[in-house]
Amino acid sequence: MSLPEPDAAAFEHSQRLRRHIHDEIERNCGWISFARYMELALYAPGLGYYSGGARKFGGAGDFVTAPELSPLFAACIARQADQIMRASAPAILEVGAGSGALACDLLATLDAAGRAPECYAILELSGELRERQADRIARSVPALAARVTWLDQLPASWSGLVLANEVLDAMPIHLVHWTAEGPQERGVGAAADAGFAWADRPATGALAAAAGNLPVEPPYLSEIGLAARAWMAAWGERLQTGALLTIDYGFPRHEYYHPQRREGTLMCHYRHQAHTDPFHLPGLTDITAHVDFTALAEAGHDAGLSLAGYTTQAAFLFNCGLTDLLAQAPDHAGLEWTRMAAAANKLISPAEMGELFKVAAFTRGMSDDLCGFARGDRRHAL
Repeated sequence: MSLPEPDAAAFEHSQRLRRHIHDEIERNCGWISFARYMELALYAPGLGYYSGGARKFGGAGDFVTAPELSPLFAACIARQADQIMRASAPAILEVGAGSGALACDLLATLDAAGRAPECYAILELSGELRERQADRIARSVPALAARVTWLDQLPASWSGLVLANEVLDAMPIHLVHWTAEGPQERGVGAAADAGFAWADRPATGALAAAAGNLPVEPPYLSEIGLAARAWMAAWGERLQTGALLTIDYGFPRHEYYHPQRREGTLMCHYRHQAHTDPFHLPGLTDITAHVDFTALAEAGHDAGLSLAGYTTQAAFLFNCGLTDLLAQAPDHAGLEWTRMAAAANKLISPAEMGELFKVAAFTRGMSDDLCGFARGDRRHAL
């Protein structure tokens, strides 16, 4: 693995987090679950990847998300958001707003159509990201900045749209190693070189129950997203009227736990390079796993939500008018339109984000069919 070296300040930041995690392992008799390791690596206050100060999004960061690729992404979501708000309440809650690009473009598009929400809430745990989001919103849509608020935790209740773009993939996951002796939880211990080492223990409780219900033959290593299921259950308690729209990369269960996917989906990102070592430069490296959309649908159903649609990102964007938006753009022979078309191709191409990324919608108190799933709905595949 050949990855760029961090500067001295970034390396020391990573070392502080490494020592923090080592202390946690020592306090827990030499072992923590991988879910706990991932939680600390990403969210430890002031040290984790998302709670520290390193730039993460865009060309200067570690990865590029759909909102940074093109405002067309937000323009399409705006059509779906408008339908949901008309049927529920004129409010949007974005979970994990990243750079703030989606919030800015979504507010601008809805405002231009005379449909701006009365409230745009952002649930963001990182104080550093909040500052960047607030600055970007103040510069991009100053007339609407007063409508934007930040939350520290899920609200007690909500009506309107809940939007989660590339959020579930960053929720801590449990690693399970299925063996002839039964499912083992793969955790993390301290290594002699001040690093970390894998350590398996028999899976117990909810994790053992979930592992026992999955269609795998040992030996097999993969992930189970208990945190994502709990998150869905929490929204089942809070969503009064409206929809929860999730956009992320993932599979239905029969594809997620396919016999050929025996090493799971755990992936790390550093300086626009993907690798598989979650112990490399903790605090500077993003750690992700694909979403089991079948488990998400089951959790939503158990929480009293209705699965209103499940499809690919490409189908969703087409259903929300991507082709029309491109056709309406001026100067089809110009450089700007060419760039716009190239970005749109990344959003919908099967070789890029179009097929791997999925969109799922969960509703309560809404009877209308959602426009984003008019064609290509794959709920039957879950």
